[in-house]
Amino acid sequence: MIKNKPSPVFDVTALQGGDRREFARLVEAYSEPIYRLAIKMLNHPQDAEDVLQETFLKAYHSLPNFENRSSLSTWLYRIAVNEALMQIRRHNPEQVSIDEPVETEDSEFEPRELADWRALPEEELLSAETRQVLDHAIERLPVTLRAAFILRDIQDLSVRETAEALNLSENAVKTRLLRARLRLRELLAGYFSRRMTEKE
Repeated sequence: MIKNKPSPVFDVTALQGGDRREFARLVEAYSEPIYRLAIKMLNHPQDAEDVLQETFLKAYHSLPNFENRSSLSTWLYRIAVNEALMQIRRHNPEQVSIDEPVETEDSEFEPRELADWRALPEEELLSAETRQVLDHAIERLPVTLRAAFILRDIQDLSVRETAEALNLSENAVKTRLLRARLRLRELLAGYFSRRMTEKE
């Protein structure tokens, strides 16, 4: 999980007036988290770069219409998620929409094997190998679950912010998070079971 620093404060009026210096501050502040979101969503550096570029291009042109109903950061995440989804649909047109009710996905899914990972030391959970395995498991999540999990559990947005970024209710986000976490536990159970056996 990424613990975000306090959000920087921006002059929205200046941004909406086309102040390039203020917009450069916005780009500098949010390029890294938006790229991180895109690479986790897409697992493809060039596509993630495209999402990053398109996010700020669309933000620049849309700022005059920004109504301050959500924070600038949440608004940027919403644009970035939509851009990432467009990339996914471009490569996989059959992918479900982010707006499709999660209940229609894998309705028969039940976790079958849930290893207790608490026995593993923290350095094991943070190892390069484990991060790679986790990234691969996240990539296998259905896109609706993946987006919610990345925003909440990796980008460390609140449930409310995640709901605003995905244009969902908070209850829908909580449902998707639960299902994503259960799915990841199942996908990763075998790996962590092996690692715990090796520690014995």
